[in-house]
Amino acid sequence: MSRPTPRLARLAAWIAIPAALVASGIVVSQASYSAYSATTVNPTNNWTAGSVALTDDDNNTALFTASNLKPGSTGTNCIAVSSTGSLPSAVKLYGTGAATTNGLSTYITVTVTQGTGGGFGSCSGFTATAGAANTFTGTLANFASTYTNYSNGFGTWAPTGATQSAPSESRTYQVTYTLSSTAPNTTQGGTASLGLTWEAQNS
Repeated sequence: MSRPTPRLARLAAWIAIPAALVASGIVVSQASYSAYSATTVNPTNNWTAGSVALTDDDNNTALFTASNLKPGSTGTNCIAVSSTGSLPSAVKLYGTGAATTNGLSTYITVTVTQGTGGGFGSCSGFTATAGAANTFTGTLANFASTYTNYSNGFGTWAPTGATQSAPSESRTYQVTYTLSSTAPNTTQGGTASLGLTWEAQNS
């Protein structure tokens, strides 16, 4: 086989160079190509749960610590309960931890009334809320067995939810007790106790 002449070899080299440049240009063109684009963004989304919150003004002190009672003994006290939660709710009152000896709780009559004004230690300025559903009158034993949890609790208070301009809403509960004048001799030395719980649930 004959070898190409020097002139033909040089011509072939010159022809190869442009072909290589063209191929390289295609690669560069493809690598630098960029499509148009556009985006739109919704700012960061946030979720915050509302709250249901109750406080009272008793300073962790019982409404009554009544001792040495006799037939006809009576007493009255008030307690203010405040709602500071952001959600609308319904508030109910019920008894907890009922206990008695000598049947004393069946001879103590209690009246519980929902209203406004007054507070713990003084019912001065208290005004009852109208309506039979806002007053209970019966024995201590009856209150304890009737109002045992939120679902059957006493009261009609429905806070609308705290706002910046109205950060809290309050109701006062007036409680009066009387040991029946007909309490039998068997109740001597007897005891009765009952805790009061206010619970709010959002509506």
